Amino acid sequence: MPKKTLFLLTLCVFLPAMTVFAQSEQEREDFWISPGGEVAMYSYSGVSWGGSMALGYGRGTSIGLKASWFLSSDGPNTLELCFLFRFYLLGSRANSGPFIQFTGGPVLFFPKDDAVSLPAELGMISAGLNFGWRFPLGSRWFIEPSVRAGYPYMAGAGLSAGIKF
Repeated sequence: MPKKTLFLLTLCVFLPAMTVFAQSEQEREDFWISPGGEVAMYSYSGVSWGGSMALGYGRGTSIGLKASWFLSSDGPNTLELCFLFRFYLLGSRANSGPFIQFTGGPVLFFPKDDAVSLPAELGMISAGLNFGWRFPLGSRWFIEPSVRAGYPYMAGAGLSAGIKF
């Protein structure tokens, strides 16, 4: 593994952990991470299924990043890299319950028969609206079912599980 990749991986893992321990108990649980599974209906590749990883920060409103990889039996595979902006509907200090989330960013399509290579042959900008509900499981863990609509996907649904720091 190249030193640059190892450094970036270490930075991505340990920097959030160090900031969590530096916060007071009252400020904690604002950073969250959640892997999940999703299904989406793309206008370009049809029904696709895959996994995602989301990172976010905030109570009441959250900002973050989400990466998703979708596989399709009929068309190309899809990589979605989105920024997210989330509003919890239960108030400015909430970090559970119903939420509305805006997402946007690049979507790259990769031919099914070829290996993944950058730059992709086809890409477009994605924009969407999600509605979901965060159900707490104890003090740190949660699950989130959600549905979404937008472009270039028409509709989608997902289920994620995560942890708050």
